[in-house]
Amino acid sequence: MQRAGFETWCVGGAVRDALLGEAHLDWDLATAATPTQVRKLFRRTVPVGIEFGTIGVLDRDNLMHEVTTFRRDVKTDGRHAVVEFGASLDEDLARRDFTINAIAYDPIDHRLHDPFGGQIDLARRVVRAVGDADARMREDRLRALRAIRFAARFGFEIAPDTWTAIVESAPFLNRLSPERVKQELEKTMEQVLAPSTAFVRWRDAGAFASLVPALADVGDETLRAIDALPRPGLAGRPLRKTLRIAALFSEVGGKPAERALRDLRFSNQDTANVSALVDRWSRFATSLTEAVAAGTLPEDAELRRLAASVGRLRVAAFVRLAAARWTATGGVNPALVRRLHRRMLTIAFREPIELADLALDGDDLRSAGIATGPALGRLLHALLQRVIEEPALNTRDALLEAARDYARLFESA
Repeated sequence: MQRAGFETWCVGGAVRDALLGEAHLDWDLATAATPTQVRKLFRRTVPVGIEFGTIGVLDRDNLMHEVTTFRRDVKTDGRHAVVEFGASLDEDLARRDFTINAIAYDPIDHRLHDPFGGQIDLARRVVRAVGDADARMREDRLRALRAIRFAARFGFEIAPDTWTAIVESAPFLNRLSPERVKQELEKTMEQVLAPSTAFVRWRDAGAFASLVPALADVGDETLRAIDALPRPGLAGRPLRKTLRIAALFSEVGGKPAERALRDLRFSNQDTANVSALVDRWSRFATSLTEAVAAGTLPEDAELRRLAASVGRLRVAAFVRLAAARWTATGGVNPALVRRLHRRMLTIAFREPIELADLALDGDDLRSAGIATGPALGRLLHALLQRVIEEPALNTRDALLEAARDYARLFESA
């Protein structure tokens, strides 16, 4: 683009990450060229945000880079800005969020342009707003959450004036869309090795109180449990994100977690998985923790009840959540936790804990003339509970005999 006479610079997170020695393939550009001129210069473009001056340009490897015209803000509603073009590079950098993100690089002349001291703040390991911190937060309320995420991701501190502006911005964070808040939660889970460092700041700044009231007073042990779970990111391990979200909500109970997740626009599947894990943890945590802390495993019947309640396909996730909670509090023998994990998996996949595992079904009961109508389901669940207590009874003859006893009991009730 510079060959065509348009001043152009690499900007944003790629420059920051390169200076930190981190790989970053998503290079964005800022240019004096207008969006129309950018589209004329390149063969393959996408108008990803043309009203804001941004054109997506596809390179030879089909990777898209955002090319944005130098701009300045005219007005903002706290999330979306009205911009005008014709600004200088310095004016464009001045409207950015933090000094570490306001560094430009010219790859042709190999020079950096850093009018706000971003390199100094990188060296000092500080997240600092560009210029007036309070003004930056008013321009875009999302910046409060981004500052916290960057600080946690890189192990940086937050400059005092920037932190004050974040705290003062917290009551206005409810202007953010639920989708944006969910995205920040997930980015924190995915990008930060120890998310508790971010979520402690969410809590202390008042962000949780504004955005996820159920977590307004979330405890330190709950937040440390997230750190004990592996970071998401691997395509073959989608459950990692679910587990970290479950750990975040693990002290609030299943129903409050479900309401909060729906409010944040999590998918039905994520909401069901997380709320189920949280609910079962709240129901079984005390007895299970007491047994493990005493150096023993609960009786098999109790473990079968737990596995039946959690569900066969969620057993492994539940044990990992429990192990994370115990790691956060300390004092639990890891070898015993591994034994629990193995025992729970054996029970889940080799012992009868679901209706489909029973040695008979509704047709067998109807054929024996034992039950018809709505009582049939009630009878099958009673049989399942009997088998969970005594797996040896899971034979057709034994269940038919038990079914007759239950049927007489139901009739006399």
